[in-house]
Amino acid sequence: MHPMLNIAVRAARAAGNLIARNIGQQGQFSVEEKKKDDLVTDIDRECERTVISVLQRSYRDHAFLGEESGLTGNAESEFQWVIDPIDGTTNFVQGIGHCAVSIALKRAGKTEVAVVFDPMMNEMFTAARGEGASLNGRRIRVASRTSLEGALICTAFPVRYRERMGAYLELFSNLIDHCADIRRTGCASLDLCYVACGRFDGYLEQGLKAWDFAAGELIVREAGGLVTDYTGTPGYVKSGNILCGNPNVVRALLNVCNPQELPAILR
Repeated sequence: MHPMLNIAVRAARAAGNLIARNIGQQGQFSVEEKKKDDLVTDIDRECERTVISVLQRSYRDHAFLGEESGLTGNAESEFQWVIDPIDGTTNFVQGIGHCAVSIALKRAGKTEVAVVFDPMMNEMFTAARGEGASLNGRRIRVASRTSLEGALICTAFPVRYRERMGAYLELFSNLIDHCADIRRTGCASLDLCYVACGRFDGYLEQGLKAWDFAAGELIVREAGGLVTDYTGTPGYVKSGNILCGNPNVVRALLNVCNPQELPAILR
C-alpha cells in the first residue's frame, strides 16, 4: 500500500470509530445548522480534529483543508489533505447508518491518494493514482453496462440550492424516463464509491464542495470510470456539478443532461 494511503486509512478508522459510537445518539452531542439544511455536530468537529491529528504526526509540514476548520497547517505546502469528517451528517444525526469519512491527498493540485470509510458497514474504499481502486483490499471496477437501459442511477436533489430545484426536477423527470430506477442516499462520497464498485451504474449531483468529492472521484477514475461536469469537461472541480460512470453511461447521462436543452441546470 502507498505509504501515505496507509496513514490516511489509519486516520479514517480513528474517525470512523467516533462515528460508530455516536450515530443517532441525539442528546449526547450538539447539532447546529450552518445554513439552511446544512448540519454540523460536535462529532463532526471531533472527527476532523482526529483525522488531522493522525495525519500531522507523520506530515507536519502539509496543509489541511477540512469542511469544518477550513485551511490549516502549512498553506505553502505542495501537499494538501482534503477532509470531510462526516459525509452524510443528516444521516448520522437521524441514526441512518449511511455516512462516511472522506480523506484525499492532493500534490500540486493532483489527487494522489483517496480513502472513503463507511464505519457502519466496515467498508474501506481506497485508491492511489495509477495503482487502481480497492474495497477492503480487493480490486474494484465500475459496472459494464452499455446504456441507461436497466441502469440504476444515483442522484441528489439540490436542497441547499433551492433556486435550482425547478430545473433539476425537469432533469430528474428526463433521467427517470431513460433508466431503470434512481436512488438518493445523502452521502456523496459513498455514492461515488458505489459507482466505483459497480453497485450504481452512474451518479450525478449539483453544487458539491471539494471535500465531498475529492476522494471519491479518484476512486471512480482508478476503478475505470469517467468523472466530468454536466458538459463533459473537468469543470466539476470548480462548479461542483459532477457526473460519473463507465464511458458508455457517462455518454448517455451527458445526453440526458444536455445543457442546450436544459440550460437552467448550469445556473
